[in-house]
Amino acid sequence: MKYKTTFQVAGGIFLLSFLTLTYIVRFHISWLSGFDQTITRIIRAPYPTWNGYQLFITKLGNPLIVILIFLGGFLFLWWQKKRPEMIWFASNFLVIAGIINPLVKLLIMRARPTIPHLVTETSYSFPSGHAAGSMILYGSLFFLMPILVRKKRLCTLLQFVMAFIIISVGISRIYLGVHYPSDITGGFLLSLSWLCLTYPIYKQYTQLSKHNQ
Repeated sequence: MKYKTTFQVAGGIFLLSFLTLTYIVRFHISWLSGFDQTITRIIRAPYPTWNGYQLFITKLGNPLIVILIFLGGFLFLWWQKKRPEMIWFASNFLVIAGIINPLVKLLIMRARPTIPHLVTETSYSFPSGHAAGSMILYGSLFFLMPILVRKKRLCTLLQFVMAFIIISVGISRIYLGVHYPSDITGGFLLSLSWLCLTYPIYKQYTQLSKHNQ
């Protein structure tokens, strides 16, 4: 597969970065105070002017919305008989959003920020479930878009929308006061490492399936 090594290297870097950040959060949390406070202050500078917008954006990463979009995408791939895409898409979401991210939360047990929250959250803070869930869902759709949408301009536009949603959801969680920037970074890194490491496997499986037909 073209660019296979690039994806593997990128995935390895993202994974190592995630593991390093997880170690710091667990054992040297004070190292992150300057980073977290600075980024939070910048993002929350428009508070409370952007409350309505940020409350709307964060819903795109809410569990119910994410699950509904996942089911819609899964059913569409099944209907289109895109079996390799369907398997990759489903495994991405289930492994990261359903298993690994919740397990890491329980392992690290980081408390939420103490600043006022605009939404109610009861789970632990690191890594952000909204960030990891958005990155793995919309990131998977980003990679699959060229297969699902044949028109290049429309495909590019939709990929831009996916990227915008991912970044915006992450920012919204900081703005709403329920996550530290390092929580968002951790969620993004976890999902990015999985996407980059598994994408070449999915592409290789696709090529073998076409060859055997």
